[in-house]
Amino acid sequence: MNQFARRLALLGLTLTLGACSMLQSDKIDYKSATKAAGLEVPPDLTQLAPNNRYVVPGGAVTASGYQSTRAATPAEPTTAVSTLGDMHIERDGNDRWLVVNRPADQLWGPVRDFWQENGFLLTLDDRKLGIMETDWAENRAKIPQDIIRRTIGKVFDSAYDTGQRDKFRTRLERTGTGGTDIFISHRGMVEVYTDTQKTQTTWQPRPSDPELETEFLRRLMLKLGASEAQSKALVAEAAIVKPTARVAMLNNQPVVQMDEGFDRAWRRVGLTLDRTGFTVEDRDRSKGLYFVRYVDPTTDKSEPGFLSKLFSGSKAATPPLQYRIALQSQGDATTVSVLNASGAPESSANAQRIVKVIADDLK
Repeated sequence: MNQFARRLALLGLTLTLGACSMLQSDKIDYKSATKAAGLEVPPDLTQLAPNNRYVVPGGAVTASGYQSTRAATPAEPTTAVSTLGDMHIERDGNDRWLVVNRPADQLWGPVRDFWQENGFLLTLDDRKLGIMETDWAENRAKIPQDIIRRTIGKVFDSAYDTGQRDKFRTRLERTGTGGTDIFISHRGMVEVYTDTQKTQTTWQPRPSDPELETEFLRRLMLKLGASEAQSKALVAEAAIVKPTARVAMLNNQPVVQMDEGFDRAWRRVGLTLDRTGFTVEDRDRSKGLYFVRYVDPTTDKSEPGFLSKLFSGSKAATPPLQYRIALQSQGDATTVSVLNASGAPESSANAQRIVKVIADDLK
């Protein structure tokens, strides 16, 4: 019985038996789309290789004026951000990241364990680059838990599907004070019908979810020693959303202009590249460069086997192109441009698309 037949059969059975109303749960319960043994770390990767390219000059930028006034239960008092051990959340628009006053090599293992404990497998585990990435996974908590699901679902579990998949990328960067910035970015896919009869589907990207990123940052804080009330207090205040990026032409080259200094622009552009699916092969903060691979989005994604390639991590038929994303700052403004693999300014159609993707996510 194929997937659609199973869904229709179970839907009919649900209507016949008069199942209870289905309420969307706000819980998170991820199940990997693939099955494999947990990652094993080779002995020579037990320490994060030091590299000055990832060191942020100067002190960490702290969100100004943030004080938590949220009440706490007597058993678990809320601590203000300024006195919460060695962790705090920084914000810029919709972007949040975790700042931990610990060396990156001490955090790599606990962060890896965190994702595996939350139901994910890691498809990328690169200590030298400071990036780990999960596989595509389904949030099974989004499936309504009615009486039919609880009884029959144990036998026909594959018939229940949310039609959504998520993957997360975590990036660790050293700060100039010996601590670590931790960024978590989300990418999502949704299954949509491609015909009016609703017999064929395809997978399409869906917008990233900043709130889901924030929730995993909060949960990571619990893994690293914060209490439930403390973690909630740090993310309780809503971020101020303001447009800080726009597309412009500079010397006949498409660029993104940001109303922010280099430190925050560097962090936000890095998050955007992670969210929007670029493969960051390397980065050189001292020169303001991200080295990325980019696949032309006009490639036909409806070809047979696209879904299996997407979720299995198979290489695309069209080889990716190499570019450099360059940041240049002057005071409180930063310009983001695209360079080719040789470092020359790029003004092609791909460069225009890349600039637009970056600007759209930064807004």
